[in-house]
Amino acid sequence: MTREQLETHQIPIYFAAVLAAVAFGVLTSDTARHLEALVTPAIAVLMYAMFLQIPFLDLRQGLGNRRFIAALLLANFILVPLLVWPITRSLIEHPAILIGALLVLLTPCIDYVVVFTHIGKGDSRLTLAATPVLLLVQLALLPLYLALMLGDSSNVAISITPFVEAFVLLIVLPMVLAVLSSAGARRSRTVSAWNDAWAWMPVPAMALVLVVVIASQIAVVLRDFDRLLPVIPVYIGFMLLAPALGFLSARLLRLPATEARSVTFSAATRNSLVVLPLALALPQDMRGLAAAAVITQTLVELVSELVYIRAVPRVVR
Repeated sequence: MTREQLETHQIPIYFAAVLAAVAFGVLTSDTARHLEALVTPAIAVLMYAMFLQIPFLDLRQGLGNRRFIAALLLANFILVPLLVWPITRSLIEHPAILIGALLVLLTPCIDYVVVFTHIGKGDSRLTLAATPVLLLVQLALLPLYLALMLGDSSNVAISITPFVEAFVLLIVLPMVLAVLSSAGARRSRTVSAWNDAWAWMPVPAMALVLVVVIASQIAVVLRDFDRLLPVIPVYIGFMLLAPALGFLSARLLRLPATEARSVTFSAATRNSLVVLPLALALPQDMRGLAAAAVITQTLVELVSELVYIRAVPRVVR
């Protein structure tokens, strides 16, 4: 199989990975739970493989694209919160689930959204260039949005440490290694061959992420599934409406198609793997169900992304 054939068949590969992960997680839950330790390394490998495909010299130009940054901020920090507020009102009687849902829906993704944007024919370089901006703005606004939307529960303490750790491990470290690899390829045939081999890795690495995340967490979701039922329509509603808000933001700023796809993916993709430690740091009476709510969003989103990577390039032209 050639690299082009591998990328052409990526959607059935991902579906197969999801089904295998669900089966493994359900049938061998005790063993599968240990895969949780591999989630961060697997995402880091995915990001390294993705970063190797990106010409980093163009990133300064991306940060100078003010219309793109404005559309990204409009979609993620104005339009999406305006969507999250009404669709989560049905969860007021379930405070732990509400906190988990707000944590994940109010924070735009800063890691594997780059991969999905690339696969979905968006401008992954611009998305990558904007990740520090997205991180800093969500750190500043998340406490404010939580205070407004949680009401009486707004005294729950939220630490920024998991955000910073995730940014370093999942963005900075793979990016630095990719830059060093790219620079070394100019002087060494061995490093050049190494980079060529890694050009095959984005699809297998994404399949690995799907396996370790879903297999390690599916048992938790199934255990509390009856209590999590109220949040599933919220996530489905977000899945359907958030891409439209991203597209609307891009249209308002008159972005070209590839940039519009990037904003669409950013609006629809959430920071689920980064905010999971935040949910686990909540008070004892809330952390279990809040974390399960975050994990449920992860599972819904991973399936949604398989639809987005096929639908967004066709719709956003």
